[in-house]
Amino acid sequence: MKSIVILVSGRGSNMEAIVRAAIPGARIAAVISNRPDAAGLAFASAHGIATEAIDHKAYADRAAFDTALAAAIDAHQPDLVVLAGFMRVLTDDFVRHYEGRLINIHPSLLPSFPGLHTHRRALEAGVRVHGATVHFVTATLDCGPIVVQAVVPVHVGDDEAALSARVLEQEHRIYPQAVRWFVEGRISLGADARVCVADADFAVAPSAVPAIEQVAG
Repeated sequence: MKSIVILVSGRGSNMEAIVRAAIPGARIAAVISNRPDAAGLAFASAHGIATEAIDHKAYADRAAFDTALAAAIDAHQPDLVVLAGFMRVLTDDFVRHYEGRLINIHPSLLPSFPGLHTHRRALEAGVRVHGATVHFVTATLDCGPIVVQAVVPVHVGDDEAALSARVLEQEHRIYPQAVRWFVEGRISLGADARVCVADADFAVAPSAVPAIEQVAG
């Protein structure tokens, strides 16, 4: 049984998707937020998951907060730490501490549009496709090795809300899948900072390969 800690800052809809997926071999040990009022904490508690709020405003600097956060996470001895809408830039020391067992989902097809306001920037750039990326976290923001991506079309007349909703639907599909692959031992972060795929059958299976998946509609 793999122990998983999920970090949220708000509603945590990707956390909800992972919890609802009931991944075999996975135990959601805790949901932790940097905001005491995060709605995701109530959802987790209602599902019998331990919760904790560590208010970043109570700490003098980013390093002090990350130290407290790591202590709370490590109390659950996680095999995997999942960032699910956790709106904090993490220090290099924190990222190194969880190297190979820290993943994030980003609402764009990385390396395009790292950072914030991805849907607005995609529309401004006039791209024909947009999407979401699950990646291992490294010290460089939104630049870690890619696990899986989902592609959505950009329609004429789309605004940020419409495009965001289309992308979010795919986030809820690929994030539980990426967690499942990790729990099953199918993927890991290699010494060369690339995603390693554990078995040849998985690597060539077109319905399961951890790469871009075209989505109609």
